[in-house]
Amino acid sequence: MTNKTVLDEVRAAMDAQMREEQGMQSFIERSRAIQSIEKMPGDASTRRYYRIKAKDGEHGLRSLVVMAMEPFVEKGSAIPFLSIQKHLRRHGVDVPEVLDFDARQGFILLEDLGDTTLLRSLQDVSDRAQERAFFEKAIDAVVNLHVATGPKHADPAEIAAIDGFKLRFDEEKLLWEVNFTIEHFYEKHLQRNISKDDQKVMQDGFKKICAELAAEPTVFTHRDYHSRNIMVTDSGRFVMIDFQDARMGPPQYDLASLLRDSYYQLDEAQIQALTRYYLEQMKRRGAPIHDVARFDRLFDLMAVQRNFKAIGSFASFLNRRGNPAYLKFIGNTFENIRRNLLKYPEFSRLREVLYHYYYF
Repeated sequence: MTNKTVLDEVRAAMDAQMREEQGMQSFIERSRAIQSIEKMPGDASTRRYYRIKAKDGEHGLRSLVVMAMEPFVEKGSAIPFLSIQKHLRRHGVDVPEVLDFDARQGFILLEDLGDTTLLRSLQDVSDRAQERAFFEKAIDAVVNLHVATGPKHADPAEIAAIDGFKLRFDEEKLLWEVNFTIEHFYEKHLQRNISKDDQKVMQDGFKKICAELAAEPTVFTHRDYHSRNIMVTDSGRFVMIDFQDARMGPPQYDLASLLRDSYYQLDEAQIQALTRYYLEQMKRRGAPIHDVARFDRLFDLMAVQRNFKAIGSFASFLNRRGNPAYLKFIGNTFENIRRNLLKYPEFSRLREVLYHYYYF
């Protein structure tokens, strides 16, 4: 790529951002007077975020956030983010307040939750008790999600509007995520040539895992519930974000995402205590899980599948977008997989093959 081409791309990106900010100004100033617009750091998605300082009637000068995406005129308020946000909020799950939206320009105006994620809060914990208290609050939120937001708690209009009620982590979907990682991590990123015998070991091992997981009763799952997708506000709220891909799945899915996080490592004793806390809270809410040993096994297997899927996502950000930022989390994520597979001799060949092509 020549210097001229690079400059052309930079100029085009700057022009696009300027047009977006101008459109945002006209959208917000329908009811508020803007004082400033600041582009916020992005996340793993293609959405863009802007922090707006605006005079907001009786609130005075207020900080707000605009989420910018592709226009959604065709679906309007039925897009997953808006339909799921409305449903979750109605049933007591703490999610960001939606103040306004402009489907034509692809803007959603949200309350400003600040910049402190659970991951950032965990950097300042002083002992295990404080660490556990943070995770217990996050578990309280996900228990409420699992108990109170499934299809049986929705009215007919919500059921029709929320595609996630019609989608589930069945065996086909779980295996698709496995194969996504094999393609993007092993074949494209590491450029491994996997033998037919070892391909069979991978497929047979993961097929057994995914079949067990798919046979479980389902709840409405967040689908990406980890320390970067929980905002901790100055007032102590734990707010779920990035929930637009929610779908039906085993309850272990969200718990594994949180406790076997790629971004933050809990020790095994803490994970065990927090898993028991989840079961206690489910029981208190009238949704007891009676076979604890079975739950523990499926929690471990879910963590294997979920962490393996995360590795594929991290590699795909580089392959598809040229973004290498998430590759540094692959080591932690593979360690989660290793620790879980070591518990189950029936998957020893799968563990050996996964690590052979990772390290050698």
